[in-house]
Amino acid sequence: MTDTGSDFLAERFEAHRPHLRAVAHRMLGSFAEADDAVQEAWFRLSRSDVGQVDNLGGWLTTVVGRVCLDMLRSRKSRAEQPLDTWTPAPSAEPDPAQDALLADSVGAALLVVLDTLTPAERLAFVLHDLFAVPYEQIADIAGRTPAAARQLASRARRRVQGAPEPGADLVRQREVVDAFLAAARDGDFEGLLAVLDPDVIARGEAGITAGAAAVASGAARFAHLARVARPALVDGATGLVVLVDDRPERVLTFALVHDRIAAIEVIADPERLAGLDIELTA
Repeated sequence: MTDTGSDFLAERFEAHRPHLRAVAHRMLGSFAEADDAVQEAWFRLSRSDVGQVDNLGGWLTTVVGRVCLDMLRSRKSRAEQPLDTWTPAPSAEPDPAQDALLADSVGAALLVVLDTLTPAERLAFVLHDLFAVPYEQIADIAGRTPAAARQLASRARRRVQGAPEPGADLVRQREVVDAFLAAARDGDFEGLLAVLDPDVIARGEAGITAGAAAVASGAARFAHLARVARPALVDGATGLVVLVDDRPERVLTFALVHDRIAAIEVIADPERLAGLDIELTA
C-alpha cells in the first residue's frame, strides 16, 4: 500500500473511531480496554485488502465486535450457558419507545447490569439494541445462527429490563456517597465495605477493580485524595470531584443499586473532564 493510500485509509478509519470506541466501551465497560480494541481493529484494517468493501463502517464494527468478544471471553469471569439448554419464556419484542429508552441508558448503571451477562449475550444486546446492528451480522460475529443471535439479545434484554433500577433519590445517593467519602478519608476499611455492593466494580482509565474488598482497599490507600474531594453533581447525578487550582483533576461518579455502591467510575482524562457538567454541592 502506498503512503497516499495508507493516509487515505487512516482518514477513513478516524472518521469511524468515535463510533467504534462507543461500541467497544459498552461491550467492555472500560475506556482503556475499548481503546485497545479499537487499535486492534486498525491493525487488522491496515493488514487487510478492503478495496471491495462497500460498507467500511459495518466491516469495522464486525471486527471490533469480534475483538471485544474475544476479550470478554478471555476474562474467564463467567462461563457461557449453551443456548440449547435454555428455554425462552414467552415475551414480546420491545416496541420502539422501549428501545429508545434502553439506548439512552448507557451510563455506569447499565454497565453494572451488562457485566452480569455472558459475553455472547452482551454482544447481541449491545450491538442490536444500542447500535441497531442486524442479527445476521451479529450471528456472523458470534458464530451463531441469526435465530440464536435474536434469542441471545432477547434473553439479555429481559435481564436488563428486569434488573433493579439504580437509586433515583439524590438525597439518599448523597448520604451513601458521603458515607463512602468519610470512610475513605479515615481509611476505614469496614466503613467502606458497609456502603459497597459485594460485586462492586471500580473503573478508571487504567483498568477495572472488582469486588468490595479490592475496591475498599484501593479507596483506603487514597485517603489523601479523599480529604480534598468535594461533593458534586456530575451530569445531574451524585459524584465527587478533586480540584487542583480550582480545576477538576479527577471526578468520581457512582451507580447505586439497593442503596449500595455498585459501580464507581474514576475520570481523569482532561478531554472527558471538560465534557462533564459539574456542580459543586455543600
